[in-house]
Amino acid sequence: MEYGHDHAELYDLVFRGRGKDFGAEAEDIASMITARRPGARTLVDLACGTGAHLERFADLFDHVEGVEIAPAMRAVAQRRLPSVPVRPGDMRDFDLGRTFDALVCIGNAVACMGSSTDLDLAVSRMAAHVEPGGVLVVEPWWFPHNFIDGYVGGHMLKEDGRVVSRITRSVRQGLTTRMEIKFVVAEAGGITEFTDVLVTSLFTPDEYVAAFEQADCTVEFIEEPLRLADGRHNAPGMYVGVRK
Repeated sequence: MEYGHDHAELYDLVFRGRGKDFGAEAEDIASMITARRPGARTLVDLACGTGAHLERFADLFDHVEGVEIAPAMRAVAQRRLPSVPVRPGDMRDFDLGRTFDALVCIGNAVACMGSSTDLDLAVSRMAAHVEPGGVLVVEPWWFPHNFIDGYVGGHMLKEDGRVVSRITRSVRQGLTTRMEIKFVVAEAGGITEFTDVLVTSLFTPDEYVAAFEQADCTVEFIEEPLRLADGRHNAPGMYVGVRK
């Protein structure tokens, strides 16, 4: 599923309202990269969304590019970063025609792959876009053993005369999860609401490791997920690989 215009326009607002600091997260990820590849200068942000992380990466690296499949999200990123290339692309077959010192794929986007075969294809394309010794940072979704079936969440924020409520419910359906995301937006002109559904795969740790190894990368799992200010987090950690 691709988020539409309404969701894309609210995405940064609602996550910042939950305490997410995109800039600080980008700095933490940059530190992971430079610890493994000192002097890294170039980076591609795959599934870059609205470009909120990419904006900070642009300050930390000499050259950055973004890839985003959803037109509405990509439009926000292009508006935010007019001087940064942000291209359409499917992570299973994208080709930027060059390699980078690092590639990041965060925000659980890799779990949108529908099968382990697709996961292998995606990680292979990621590895093909980094130099030997280059770094991949991939944020997974939950694993089958730690996903909470029936998990519900929600928060509300008020800004500039507008109140936005975001409510979610996540259920397990075999080897996938189905998250229903409902927004209610109240403004002086009226109240609107819409619902999006996100389906993601519950890949196992072994499947993630196998994808990295098949792409000729080392891999380690860092159990230090990017947390929101209230202590909640949206993933169990980070996979960090280095292309051999």
